[in-house]
Amino acid sequence: MPVTESASETTRSPLVFPPGFVWGSATSSYQIEGATAVDGKTPSIWDVFTRKEGAVADGSNGDRACEHVERYADDVALMADLGLGAYRFSLAWSRVMPNGGSQVNPAGLDFYDRLIDSLLAEGITPMPTLYHWDLPQALEDKGGWVNRDTAAAFAEYTEAAVTRLGDRISTWTTLNEPFVSANHGYVTGEHAPGRTSMAEGMAASHHLNLAHGLSGERIRSIAPESRLAIVLNFTPVEPATDSEADRIETHHRNNLENRWYSDPIGGFGYPQDSAEHYEWDQSEVLEGDLDIISAPIDLLGINFYSRNIVSADDSYIAPPDTPRNTMGWEIHPPSLGRLLRDLHTRYSFPSFMITENGAAMPDEVREDGRIADDDRLDFIRAHVEQVHSAIEDGVPMEGYLVWSLFDNFEWAWGYGPRFGIVEVDFETQVRTPKKSAEWFSAVAKSNQVTFEEQDHG
Repeated sequence: MPVTESASETTRSPLVFPPGFVWGSATSSYQIEGATAVDGKTPSIWDVFTRKEGAVADGSNGDRACEHVERYADDVALMADLGLGAYRFSLAWSRVMPNGGSQVNPAGLDFYDRLIDSLLAEGITPMPTLYHWDLPQALEDKGGWVNRDTAAAFAEYTEAAVTRLGDRISTWTTLNEPFVSANHGYVTGEHAPGRTSMAEGMAASHHLNLAHGLSGERIRSIAPESRLAIVLNFTPVEPATDSEADRIETHHRNNLENRWYSDPIGGFGYPQDSAEHYEWDQSEVLEGDLDIISAPIDLLGINFYSRNIVSADDSYIAPPDTPRNTMGWEIHPPSLGRLLRDLHTRYSFPSFMITENGAAMPDEVREDGRIADDDRLDFIRAHVEQVHSAIEDGVPMEGYLVWSLFDNFEWAWGYGPRFGIVEVDFETQVRTPKKSAEWFSAVAKSNQVTFEEQDHG
């Protein structure tokens, strides 16, 4: 909508979203649950990885995290107060199947039973993700995602979870960000299990894709009324210059980081030239695998945080005034809008949802006892505006889930980065909604973004 340069935000018309548009938030099991050795749960790769010296920036772990297993009832009440319509969370595989195999742990599933029933009682749609990086250590000991058997074990785990919980779940998500699982866990070593092999990362990437396909078969069979989804992270890449070297490097990085999972799921197979570029012989791809992987899904979850500017020699230096969050990631909302349009153009997925979008910010300013995170508020609003613009252009967006509901354990960075719209005091476990939470609550309850008054007043 046109706005003159001199016009203030007070002159803008509201951004009204389609009826039924879903507003919610997201978390993951290891980052918030705590209770890592309760009711039969066994160690995941993250329980083991965090014990390695130097693996986590502040030497911390997820033993307590946000104590969500103990405090879930209060957390659900807080979500209801904020007016959230959906809550995306993940199941801890080793809580459900402690050895990763066929033995089901009823006590572990009891927790998710209680959580789901509490959400439904408050009118909040539960959106479970079956895998958010916390592989049972028992399976890692057998080769982890490099071992094809792990994909079959994931299908067994899916069956156990869906059989117990599926009568109340409308959408099942198989995997969260398999690129990160394979690349950060097996290539760079910065995430659990901490391996550093491109060949192992490539094998893991295929077995994760296969796990999604096999899991989808179980979901379709056991809960045919439920929708099938996967959540992928996308980091748009752009060349630093018009040089051939930069364009070639950008092409392969885009294939690896943005198409390695969506292309096979979308029916295109793996990007062949980039497979050759990364010296993957695809020996792990057996006959019939790509058919399993490309079975139709109902929803693509999109995680977006930033873009990357790529130079072949890594010489690109961003201008000093480039806006960034405390992770050092560039803040560039227009990249989200372009991404959504590109995905809609390239694939035939019937629906999209922003399943993670948010920012770690300094959280240093307080007003009236709360964090006055105007920077995070501005970040969320700018990206929500991009979603609205994409909807106007015909992209089938059905919801926006902010990352994250809580400050939490932020993987290899420990408890330093704060992504939450709700502050967590990790000593007392007191939750305090930040200014961004109050703003987001108003958006969720009204299904629109208004500009009737200055948000920073």
